[in-house]
Amino acid sequence: MTDNNLKKWYVVRAVSGQENKVKAYIETEISRLGMEDFVSQILVPTEKVVTVKDGKKLVKEKVFFPGYVMIEANLVGEVPHIIKSITSVIGFLGETKGGEPVPLRTSEVNRMLGKVDELAVNTDNHAIPFNLGETIKVIDGPFNGFNGTVEKINEEKRKLEVMVKIFGRKTPLELSFMQVEKV
Repeated sequence: MTDNNLKKWYVVRAVSGQENKVKAYIETEISRLGMEDFVSQILVPTEKVVTVKDGKKLVKEKVFFPGYVMIEANLVGEVPHIIKSITSVIGFLGETKGGEPVPLRTSEVNRMLGKVDELAVNTDNHAIPFNLGETIKVIDGPFNGFNGTVEKINEEKRKLEVMVKIFGRKTPLELSFMQVEKV
């Protein structure tokens, strides 16, 4: 008798650049087959990379381990075959030809998940770069190029309420910190 709760972390090799698609495909297929008991988490570790292009700040999610998707699963019965048969999946990491997929060691999992948490925390701990009443310029979204005044600051959501003059009328906009810059 196998226990459905014996889940371990495995690394699924995917076509580079297709990691998020692979994650979505696996999730869809697992739920279609009603096998959620066997697969609990699918992760594509990413980091936020801030680049400046044409004077604009761009935040991109960059895949931390290109070509790899982390999956927490109990690989029993058909589960490994289902995952391997998904589009853009190359196979499991550490798998010998025809052998069993090799789970990650706990230390590796913790290091990897710790890295994911650390990356998530890093982006949130910045001081609030804006003050009430300050004039800012919108650098992203449909109001790109408009100037406005900071009316409210929502620290938790990292958003600003900005009053912008559109066609001579003041209009409040909710913008994220990354969509604006100081004038």
